[in-house]
This record gives sequence, C-alpha cells and structure tokens, in this order.
Amino acid sequence: MRDGSKTRAKIESEALRLFAEKGVAGTSVRDIAAAVGVAEAALYRHFPSKDALSRSLFLEGYARLAADVVAVGETQQPIETKIGQVVDLFCRLFDDNRSLFSFLLLAQHAHLADVPEGREGNVVEAVKNIFTRAIEHGDIRKEDPDLLAALALGIVAQPAIFTIYGRLSGPLIARAPDLTRAIWAAVR
Repeated sequence: MRDGSKTRAKIESEALRLFAEKGVAGTSVRDIAAAVGVAEAALYRHFPSKDALSRSLFLEGYARLAADVVAVGETQQPIETKIGQVVDLFCRLFDDNRSLFSFLLLAQHAHLADVPEGREGNVVEAVKNIFTRAIEHGDIRKEDPDLLAALALGIVAQPAIFTIYGRLSGPLIARAPDLTRAIWAAVR
C-alpha cells in the first residue's frame, strides 16, 4: 500500500525547488514527475494541474509567513524590536528555505490576487498592521502604512534578490542588523 501523504509531500518539495529554479512557466509536469520519481498521472491524483499546485504552494507558504509576522506584531515589544524580528523571520526563511523564499518572491504576481483580505494569511497586511499600530501609538511618523510596508519589504527583498543572483554572498541573516537599521531609518 502506498502512502499518498508522502508522495504529496515529495511532489510539493520537488515542485517548489523546480519552481524556484526555473519558474512555474519553465517547469513542466514531466519535470516534476521525473524529480519525484513517479508517472505524470500520479501528480494529477494530488493536484488537478500545475497551476493548482503552484497556487497551493504559494498560499500555504505565504500564510505560514504571514502568521509568523502577525505573531510578532501582536507582541508588546517596541516597534524597532518588532522590525528586527520581522527582518529576522525573512532572513531566516531565505537562509533555511531559499526555494520557498524565492518561489514566494517570484510567484507573488501570479497569486497575490488569491490571498484573502485582512492580515490573517497576508504578509503585506501583517507588515502594514505593525506600522499602523506604531503610527497610532506615536512611535513613528504619520505616513501611509502601505508605503511603509512597501519600503520595509523592499529593503529586505532586494538584498535577497542580489544574493540569489550572486551579487551578495553569505547568509542573509548576517545582514539583518543592517536591514533593520535601514527600515528603521526609513520609517521613524
């Protein structure tokens, strides 16, 4: 008897790796099946299409990251500490699971429309909420919280992209203090 949950997990793992390396459009169902070591038909028992697999991987990974950001936002730490903790989350995700980080970064344009409204399950909304609360408490200047979220996410994303393409080396977590200072300078 085969264990369908193990096969599904391997499909997800290999698809994530391939999607991060080659993009969703550049990865075929045949590529995924070969990496998993199963027939193409086996993939369709778990996912109706490559796009459904991509969407599922994105929404699950994005929701997990959003939940971690929400948890940081709900602490009673000062805003600068929260910023550092969120930066650490992103840097550790990049260093520990580059395939997931890369995929979330690269596939967001295809799947962000599928992300539910509100901060639950939505990274951008969770980051925005941290800044909204800091503005309400007078901890940072009054500014559009969407702009502050965009600035913060960009300050982390661009060094990650440079690392992916070999322009920066070493673990991203080593740059977390610099990234935190840059975000703090942009928002205070």
